[in-house]
Order: sequence, then C-alpha cells, then structure tokens
Amino acid sequence: MLESLLTTVTNTDLTMAQALLTIAVSVGLGAIISFTYMKTSNAHGYTQNFMLTTILLPAIVAIIVLLIGNNIARAFSLAGAFSIIRFRSAAGDPKDIAFVLFTMAAGLACGVGAFGYGVLFTAALCLLMFILKATNFGAKKATQKILKVTVPEDLGYEEAFEEVFARFQIGHELKKVKTTELGSLYEVVYTVTMDRSINQKEFLDAIRCRNGNLDISLTMSPTATDYI
Repeated sequence: MLESLLTTVTNTDLTMAQALLTIAVSVGLGAIISFTYMKTSNAHGYTQNFMLTTILLPAIVAIIVLLIGNNIARAFSLAGAFSIIRFRSAAGDPKDIAFVLFTMAAGLACGVGAFGYGVLFTAALCLLMFILKATNFGAKKATQKILKVTVPEDLGYEEAFEEVFARFQIGHELKKVKTTELGSLYEVVYTVTMDRSINQKEFLDAIRCRNGNLDISLTMSPTATDYI
C-alpha cells in the first residue's frame, strides 16, 4: 500500500477520479502549508490574500501538470501563454518566496501523481518550520533603527550625543544633516544599532535632555525612503 502511494503515476490517460484525487490532495497540502505559515509568522505578519494563495497554488500547479502530461506541444504552448503575463508586484519577504516555492513543489508532486512523496515532503518541511520557530533560529540580538533628532543651531550636533550613545552602548553612524525652519534648526539622521534589552524610553529621554526637547523620531523597521 505504501509503495503504491509513493509510486509516480505514469499513465497519460487522465481520468475523472484521478483528477479529483489530485485536486483534493493538493488543496489539503496547501491548507497544511498555509496553517504552518500562519503559526510560524509573527503576529499580524501575514495577509488573508497570501493565505488563500498558498491553498490554491498547489491545486493550480497540479492541474497544469495534469493537463500537460507528456505532451511537449502543450508544454511549449503553455510557456508561450504564460510569457505574456507581467507581474508588477514588488519582491516580497524571502520567507514568503520560500513558501510560494514550497506550495508549487507540493502541487508538482500531486500533478505527477506522487501523493505519498508530496505528503512526506510537506510534513517534513512544515515540522522543520515549527522547530525553527520554536528555537527562534537566526534572530538577532541587536536591531538597526533610524534616529532623527532636531537640534538648535547653537548646539554642536557632531559631538552632542556621543556621551548618550556611549552610556547606552549604542552603535551609531551619522547619515544625514539638513537645516529646517529657515536655518534656525538642524535635523540630524543617524543609523543606530540597539540591543533589544535597551530601554528605548530612557534612551530617548536622554536625547531630549541634550536637544532641548525638540522633535525626535525613532523608526523601528527602516526602509530606503527613511534615509531621505
């Protein structure tokens, strides 16, 4: 029984029972992968659309493989049809891309009839994701943030906060300086590397004491536009 499940279907004649079984198994594997993604992501770290995609994508890939079969002409026709599609979405998180490839691999296994291998690989990789999540593998103790500080024109911004950075043991690099309020103030932009154990409120209060309680912003997850 086990050997029969792990054997790839090579019959080119597609039957309704085979098609329904393929769709059912691929959707089931997609649901397992989607559930794994939700449970191993940070809170509010996923969207409903992506969850639906991870469920549907294995079935879509499996259907494509079933329809192509061993027909080379169909394969080239399908490649030509897909070549006219243009995706405008920006590249996503590497983890998202990995899960998309994961779902496609599950769909491919179902499409060729290797249901046993599809279930085996899906279970193994999902278990691995849960283990990596539980062990917090790859997490950094320090994170990089963007610190923007407004300082008065009579304050030497280059050395004004050195003592504060040293006291809290924060790595920093001056990235940008510009004038505001018709030249009466300066806006100084730093990249700072902070340990997660640092009390951010105490750090910002120390900065406020140096810049006269003017505007301060600390960006937690900076993007390229935050440096502008």
